[in-house]
Amino acid sequence: MASGIKSFEDFKLNRQLLNAIGDMGYSDPTPIQVKAIPLALAGHDMMGIAQTGTGKTVAFVLPILMKIKYAQGNDPRALILAPTRELALQIEENLNKLSRYTDLRIVALYGGIGPKAQIEQIAQGADVIVATPGRLMDIYLRGELVMKEVKTLVLDEADKMMDMGFMPQIRKILEVIPVKRQNLLFSATMPSKVVSLSEEFLEFPEVVEVAPQATTVDTVEQQLYEVPNLKSKINMLEHLLSGEEFSRILVFTRTKTNADNVFKFLDRKGLGPVRVIHSNKGQNARINAINQFKEGELRILVSTDVSARGIDVSDVSHVINFDVPVIYEDYVHRIGRTGRAKKEGVAITFANKAEMLHVGKIEEIIKESVPKLKIPAAVAISKTDKAEQIEMEREIDVFKRRENPDFKGAFHEKKRTPQAKKDKRRRR
Repeated sequence: MASGIKSFEDFKLNRQLLNAIGDMGYSDPTPIQVKAIPLALAGHDMMGIAQTGTGKTVAFVLPILMKIKYAQGNDPRALILAPTRELALQIEENLNKLSRYTDLRIVALYGGIGPKAQIEQIAQGADVIVATPGRLMDIYLRGELVMKEVKTLVLDEADKMMDMGFMPQIRKILEVIPVKRQNLLFSATMPSKVVSLSEEFLEFPEVVEVAPQATTVDTVEQQLYEVPNLKSKINMLEHLLSGEEFSRILVFTRTKTNADNVFKFLDRKGLGPVRVIHSNKGQNARINAINQFKEGELRILVSTDVSARGIDVSDVSHVINFDVPVIYEDYVHRIGRTGRAKKEGVAITFANKAEMLHVGKIEEIIKESVPKLKIPAAVAISKTDKAEQIEMEREIDVFKRRENPDFKGAFHEKKRTPQAKKDKRRRR
């Protein structure tokens, strides 16, 4: 079906959409768009497997806009679910840009702000709703949203939905929207949870896969440094960011504490402009930081994994994994933030000895080895303090026990011998 498609004109889209596509500077459709758009336009249920940065948002937004064409009634006819408010906002932005020459009404529903303004928008009429599951159900249960006209349902980043525990909310949503509808599911990876979800709500789906699942885009150069501890990671980060080729950088950390500490260090050293986003930051602060990063006003954005969903910036030169993700599929999402829109990028990972175990698992998932480089001689390697050493040993124990339940590490419970019990009583 898609073999003859060379341009967006070949999809037989209406002139309003083609004009908007031209305004956005898109020339040739990406592989996921070539394969997915004709199937979606034909009304098939579909499961799309594509790495982040491959154009999958446009692959489901264009068919929706083509099908609903113009404003009609008050109730939404298409519903797009996203795991985070940042991703919901990114999808809303794409919808608004592509529908600029139509009268379609796009409404985004997400948490972090009060629902009043969103409810007022719904009351004025909505053709497409893009929402996080929790906020959608909250407004629906207040009686402020009617979903009986929904004809198309999209689940974007389904793997992250499962990781974040959204299955109960998704099941409730499936109960309140019409059974007769088209379903589209998109995911960068296809773990067993997503397979189960697809079996639950997709009917005879067409599967579109533009690369083997959990593979990385070939425009991203991957690098790995084994860095022994937190202080040495900071030294390594400072060394790298002194290079001019690091023009627009995303730094990922595993925890909010590390994100704040990295931000404070970079800000103090004058390596920015730099901002930090995570779930403790206010919604407006997070949106402003992402917009500043998109506009090139920031050199560096420090983020945890969840907050980074929705950062769609084509000119990110480098992604730095300050910490290795323990949800291994997140590695694919992280490094997919660079090398977007056919541009080249570099993804650099710092890993201590405990994190190197997780790197091995990531390499199994992505089916390739991440090239390991020597730490530059100019980087000062600090001694690991006792508390951090204990934490690393504990993480190694947890990892090895998960791999082998019989493993006895440094922190396993030891049974006391009768003599040990006598000695303990004497000490008392």
